[in-house]
Amino acid sequence: MLDYFDMESTLSEEERMLVDSARSFIDGEVEDIGQHWIDGTFPMDLIPKMGEMGFYAPNLEGYGLPGVSERAYGLLMRELEACDSGLRSMASVQGALVMYPIHAFGSDEQKEEWLPKLGTGEAVGCFGLTEPEHGSNPSAMETMAEPDGDEFVLNGSKTWITNSPIADVAVVWAKDHGAADTPVRGFLVETDRDGVTTNKIDEKLSLRASITGEIS
Repeated sequence: MLDYFDMESTLSEEERMLVDSARSFIDGEVEDIGQHWIDGTFPMDLIPKMGEMGFYAPNLEGYGLPGVSERAYGLLMRELEACDSGLRSMASVQGALVMYPIHAFGSDEQKEEWLPKLGTGEAVGCFGLTEPEHGSNPSAMETMAEPDGDEFVLNGSKTWITNSPIADVAVVWAKDHGAADTPVRGFLVETDRDGVTTNKIDEKLSLRASITGEIS
């Protein structure tokens, strides 16, 4: 990788170690990524291996997470992206779009249930915002959440969702029709629940080695 601004010389010991470990992982563990790109598949065996390396949300603390700096996290994503966008997308969605919202806003029960499993790669998460008719525009969102006792019933569809076909849990964004002004809220939805489907999208032109799908 060309380093036009000599960033390598500015790395701290922690950052240097994370960059080196990512490069060693890619050199030693990532095989045939070009063939996965051609086939439109993801190397599933890497999911737990990246968990062992601490690649999922390493900038968070607690629940077995390393708590590295934000810059170190960015450098890690740079190294994964240099290998393949699908590899980086798997890690960044799992960490920044699934684990971070749970870590920041989830209940203690949700944190204890999901963060350790997501951190090791035992479980996979996805982030359900983008919709077929409106893209990633929360103000135009059609997915709705209706209160039902102590729970909610969600109705709607999402598309172009990284990891959804292999996800165990989805962070789904919906308009709360039980509250004034129907605010947008996030809901944790286990994908094995009745009524949840996560169909895979095939024949993409980009991010081909990333598993992408829908949530309905």
